[in-house]
Amino acid sequence: MSEGRADTVAGARSAGGKRLFDLALAILLLPIVSIIVGILYVLVRLDGGPGFFGHRRLGRNGEVFRCWKLRTMVPDAEKVLAAHLRDNPEAAREWHRDFKLRDDPRITRLGTFLRETSLDELPQLWNVLRGEMSIVGPRPVVREELEKYRGYEWCYLACRPGITGLWQVSGRNDVDYASRVALDVQYATQASLARDVVIIFRTASAVLGRTGR
Repeated sequence: MSEGRADTVAGARSAGGKRLFDLALAILLLPIVSIIVGILYVLVRLDGGPGFFGHRRLGRNGEVFRCWKLRTMVPDAEKVLAAHLRDNPEAAREWHRDFKLRDDPRITRLGTFLRETSLDELPQLWNVLRGEMSIVGPRPVVREELEKYRGYEWCYLACRPGITGLWQVSGRNDVDYASRVALDVQYATQASLARDVVIIFRTASAVLGRTGR
C-alpha cells in the first residue's frame, strides 16, 4: 500500500482520540505499575545484571526508539545466542523464520515467568507516555523483521507499536509470522477505540493464562 494510504490510516487513528486514550489509561495505571516494576526490578537485579533492557525498535513512520523491558535474559545474551545458533542448525532455522526460539538458552528462570505473564513489558508504559508506543497496536519489531511484511510495511509503519495487540490475544507464539502480519493489517484497517478496549480486556485473560514466551 502507498505511503499516502499509511498516512491516512495513521491520521484517522490520531483524530479518533487514540493518543488521548493512551495517555489517560497510562496515567491511571502508572501508580500501581510503578510499584510492580520496582519490586520486579529488584528481583531481576539479584543475579548481578541490569534490571532493565532497552532494545532499539522501529516505531511509527520508521522512527527508531528504545523499547524498554525488564531484563529476562542472561547478561551475555548475544554471545549465548550466537553460540547456540552456531551449534544447533534447527534452532538457527527457527530463529531465521520467527525471530524467536521455543527453547531459548538466554532466558533466566525469573525471565521465563516474566515472559509468560508479560510482566516484563510493563516498563513500556514509559514508552507510551513518551509517545513512542501505544497501549494497543502491532508489537514493536527490529528493522530485519520488517522484511517479513513484504508489501504490507504500511500496516506497521502507520501505527505506534503497542504493548498489546491482536497478535497477543490471537494465539501469540503459536501464530506463524505470516499470520501475525495479517493480524497487523487487520488492525491497521479496522482500528477503533472500541476495538482497543476489547483487546485490552482480552489481554487480561491472556496474561492470566500465561500465554507469553
